[in-house]
Amino acid sequence: MKKINIILAALFAIPTLNAQDIDQTLNFFSQSEIRGTARFRALSGAFGALGGDLSAVSINPAGSSVFNKSHASFSVNINDNTNDAVYFNGNQSVNDSGFNLNQGGAALVFKSRNPEAKWKKFTVGLAYDRTRNLDNQWAVLGTNNQVSNNFDNTIASDFFDFADGLRLADISGQQGEPLTDAYIRIGGSPNGFNRQQAFLGFESGILEPGDILDDDNTEYFLNLENGNFTHDYSNLETGYNGKIAFNLSGQYGDNVYLGVNLNSHFIDYEQTTSLLETNDNGGAITNIDFRNVSAFTGNGFSLQLGGIFKLNKSLRLGVTYDSPTWLNVRSQLVQFLDTNTLVDAGQDPIDPRVINEFSEIKIKTPSKVSGSLAYVFGKQGLLSFDYSRKDFGNAELKESNNEVFKSEQLTAVSTYRFGGEYVYEQFSFRGGYRFEDSPYENGQTVGDLNGYSLGVGYNFGNTRFDVTFDQSNQSFQNRIFNQPLLTPVSIDRKILL
Repeated sequence: MKKINIILAALFAIPTLNAQDIDQTLNFFSQSEIRGTARFRALSGAFGALGGDLSAVSINPAGSSVFNKSHASFSVNINDNTNDAVYFNGNQSVNDSGFNLNQGGAALVFKSRNPEAKWKKFTVGLAYDRTRNLDNQWAVLGTNNQVSNNFDNTIASDFFDFADGLRLADISGQQGEPLTDAYIRIGGSPNGFNRQQAFLGFESGILEPGDILDDDNTEYFLNLENGNFTHDYSNLETGYNGKIAFNLSGQYGDNVYLGVNLNSHFIDYEQTTSLLETNDNGGAITNIDFRNVSAFTGNGFSLQLGGIFKLNKSLRLGVTYDSPTWLNVRSQLVQFLDTNTLVDAGQDPIDPRVINEFSEIKIKTPSKVSGSLAYVFGKQGLLSFDYSRKDFGNAELKESNNEVFKSEQLTAVSTYRFGGEYVYEQFSFRGGYRFEDSPYENGQTVGDLNGYSLGVGYNFGNTRFDVTFDQSNQSFQNRIFNQPLLTPVSIDRKILL
């Protein structure tokens, strides 16, 4: 359980495992974005029945055999993300932008020299795609005025929950023992991560034992008074999900294209969260400064099978099956805690500067099936439509003891993509729209996604220059700590590419 706890802490700064945490984690690893070449994004990724684009290979592996000659491409893009966050009486807007390599690869086409051969050509390709950009930041400053007898509007209650029922001797430093050494020692004990959180709460003065002289004490109280708590919270994330696809496809006859992708997935992610909680309720604790720096890396494998079929001169049909993705994920966490009681006592903050490392867990994302239709108006343009279905409820977390965790709140998602292109001499004018259902039954934790795109290209003959504007909007609800806050942070996110 500890390994899953730390993955959740890395993703959401939530150090205990419950149903919603599993939902968020599975959703995090299962989602992807429209990334790739400018032409691909300009049609909102509606390329399942078209092919002839290296990014389209990530949608339908049969698409590479549409090329008439060997092809290479790479794409760069500028991300511009805006998060508008609302938390009780406060709202903030945070914008960040970045520049990265979006896609790159090549496809080698080998045509048959035998005009009677059934297999007209084979294509071997290698393609890199940044499937999801994880760079993101948001912040809120607001006062939680929903007073509760359970103190569930303060971060202090998290530390209480970890300590409740544990022996004082198991969550405290020994006489003369430096806090860093105690933090390391306790982390190595059974259920060490949870005990470390209780240790932070006790040594910082947030928790008061019922009997501080009794090592077997298991009863604790909070050194706070009920009332309003102001939260100044910031979240900074960096990283990406990427995929390298080894592609093999072929053209059979004049109207059938078949292909397969063997995909290698990799994840590199870091999150820094900072919560400064203040109150003037009259208790001993009036300030809590809690910070977490977490990171994880992972790799995995998946398989794709696809086909494109020319039904007549203009109409094309595409079908694709994406297998589950099997991922192995490893994680780290560094923590910091300071309170006014430490300052008043002339003590330094609890800053162990210790990297907690945890062995990997296994994550299986759900499979996906897709169907596509495209109508090609000769050399004048095209219209395309893609539909896919992915059941997020089938995603799984698995510990090394083979205990499996699944979600009851995630559901099947339908995705719709529309794209069109009009060609005038050397110019191409493009547009697209996409819609994706919320993966949550409640439709609120992560909302529906809406996006549209516009693009233009110029064909120089042997090369082509394309530019695209792509915007998507989606709403989120986030908790800034693990207690069931009556009002979570509401975030409206706009992504421009």
